[in-house]
Amino acid sequence: MKRSENTDTPTFEPYDQPTGGWGSVKSLVEKSAQEGLLASSVWGTLARQNKPGGYQCVSCSWGKPAEPRAFEYCENGAKATLWEITPKRCDREFFARHRVSELLEWTDHDLEKQGRLTTPMKYDATLDQYVPIRWETAFREIAAELNDMDPESVVFYVSGRAALETSHMWQLFARIYGSNNLPDSSNMCHESTSVGLPESIGSPVGTVTLADFDACDMMFFFGHNTGTNAPRLLHWVQEARKRGAPVITFNPLKERGLMRFKSPQHPLEMLSPGEGTKMSSDYYQLKCGGDVAAMTGIAKAVFALDDAAREAGKPRVLDLDFIDTHCHGFEEFERFVRGSDWDEIERCSGLARGDLEHTGRVYSKAERVIANYGMGLTQHRHGIENVQMLCNLLLMRGMMGKEGAGISPIRGHSNVQGQRTVGITEKLDLIPHEKFEQFYDFTVPKEKGLDTVEACEGIIDGSVKGFVCLGGNFTRAVPETGLVEEAWRKMRLNVQISTKLNRNHLLAAQNTYILPCMGRLERDTQNGVDQFVSIEDSTACIHASLGTIEPASKEILSEPRIVVELAKATVADKSSVPWDEWLADYSKIRDAIERAYPDDFAGYNERFRTPGGFHRDIGASKREWRTQNGKANFLTPESFDVDPDIDTTSQDVLKLMTVRSNDQFNTTVYGYDDRLRGVDGTRMVILMNEADMKRLGLTNESRVDIETHADDGVTRRVEDYRVHAWDVPAGNCAGYYPELNALVPLWHHSRRAHVPAAKSVPIRLIKRSAA
Repeated sequence: MKRSENTDTPTFEPYDQPTGGWGSVKSLVEKSAQEGLLASSVWGTLARQNKPGGYQCVSCSWGKPAEPRAFEYCENGAKATLWEITPKRCDREFFARHRVSELLEWTDHDLEKQGRLTTPMKYDATLDQYVPIRWETAFREIAAELNDMDPESVVFYVSGRAALETSHMWQLFARIYGSNNLPDSSNMCHESTSVGLPESIGSPVGTVTLADFDACDMMFFFGHNTGTNAPRLLHWVQEARKRGAPVITFNPLKERGLMRFKSPQHPLEMLSPGEGTKMSSDYYQLKCGGDVAAMTGIAKAVFALDDAAREAGKPRVLDLDFIDTHCHGFEEFERFVRGSDWDEIERCSGLARGDLEHTGRVYSKAERVIANYGMGLTQHRHGIENVQMLCNLLLMRGMMGKEGAGISPIRGHSNVQGQRTVGITEKLDLIPHEKFEQFYDFTVPKEKGLDTVEACEGIIDGSVKGFVCLGGNFTRAVPETGLVEEAWRKMRLNVQISTKLNRNHLLAAQNTYILPCMGRLERDTQNGVDQFVSIEDSTACIHASLGTIEPASKEILSEPRIVVELAKATVADKSSVPWDEWLADYSKIRDAIERAYPDDFAGYNERFRTPGGFHRDIGASKREWRTQNGKANFLTPESFDVDPDIDTTSQDVLKLMTVRSNDQFNTTVYGYDDRLRGVDGTRMVILMNEADMKRLGLTNESRVDIETHADDGVTRRVEDYRVHAWDVPAGNCAGYYPELNALVPLWHHSRRAHVPAAKSVPIRLIKRSAA
């Protein structure tokens, strides 16, 4: 495979400009020119992004305000739109010119750069090429293969982009067929949230809305690169900072978005010579995986402040009324915190006691606190404990279920949270299966299905024989890349429903199909009527989305149409689902979702086009705790140890955290520049602490191979990476996802949630000889 570089001489220059500002504007103009999209109509399209009556961004899932700004999109959201509406086409002529074995040598960036897929294709092994196939033939052949296979051996994966309507039909199709194997993007990022929050507060999602951000007087950020992964959130952070609210950030890397920001929404701010708004009042670079220790230190400081207040006869720091009325498990949690040793807290977190005590003092004075977090908390062996410890910190002071306060897991992909809401899950207890059986006259399989890690295990051991993929680039997004890609070709069936070419298409199974679909921005007309779809954002609000761009090809079909045609071909006589009726009018799919989930979707069709969307029924937002004991639970961690089953004491072992550049979204790489980190022209770089470099005999000119430090008989290795000194805690290093997924063992995941522990991977560096 070609190297992920676009120059022989990559450069590394400190980037000291604010996030946003002219850097974002320049980047968008350059990307528009590269796609041949400088026409004014493109900017008219962007003007509809995240607006009432417009389309919802296909990039991040951050909230969409009822009163949008003039430009309600960020740099990465605009790049995602440009990526989708590109005039470039990956058509039948392209596939006629290239063999699959040749395309396997291309980079991920170059594959997707070919443009939109236009024609249904089938792989011909005798030619080593994809050849066109009629839609009817493809549906018939895929159905025949599926009906000749054990349903438990087939996986129905869905990426986070698919709309609620599509997702609901997709899971019904899979279950009618006989499979609960419904992994999705959430398995790889926020499953630690989906497992951890219900145990703590009885909700699988966050408790805050955009209105709470307007009212808060303090924010925490743990493990989230907001400037790259949810840039529109920076507007709310900036507004909070301007009204004097402290923002305290914990992250191993200093990320520009939570350091300085200039809003492109404000011309005077853009034209001013200053550095923009200081976004974090305090920024602490803790060790990879040091979060539980750091939060324990903050809690310990809060207990000490509460002790002092009680002795002085002053108002208590703890919210005892809230704890007594609403919580369970506080006494055990208090014993754990008070019994924790400050030396151990400092050693495991990498932070000084004074800094954590300062944080406790700031927190103790605030009245309305929001705690934001990302995959820096969830992608660890103890990801669930990280999430629950952050809940503990909020519960201590009653910062849950009141205006301006609560927990805010920042989801990544645009509708991955919503897909879980309407049934995309491998867990039977998370769906109204009895209703499905009653409504549609079929029997839901009762066995737990495969999640992402378990699907990969099945691919490797051969028990998974078919993979039907609604979007995404599965093999690049998952850990253990080498073993998964090798085993993928041994499967019987590989179906890819996609907008663009990616590496997953090139790993040909015995029967492999590419089914090109419309994107969210494109006009979806069914039965002569333009159809709306809907998505859920990170704040659990449901929004309408209407595409108006002409489809990339007359041959492509909408995602709902493809799902319906596959279902009709495969399970037509196995249920009473009115597939054709739903396809002709998507509002009837929404009626069916409301029927199955009446609490969350009451008045769905009447409400989903409301500016700002409508909020789901989140009990914890109202201090209704839908846990087994009816209380919000303090859940005490076992220890601070991030990797309990790996020896990382050796001096030459580093902990790797994978990161994204600001020129990518998930596995989609828009270019080779990471402007906010000053990396230009390469993704083949390992960012290291300078003291570690000296200790290991490395310089900025060194080239290294990287191997996983694990004694399990599997060699995991990537080659010829550049070393570069970076401001990262000693013993830690960083490099780009998804290329470094090859180093993440499949078993190295959250112990109950199975989220790949990509934020703390033990590795060794092997210095290469000079050429």
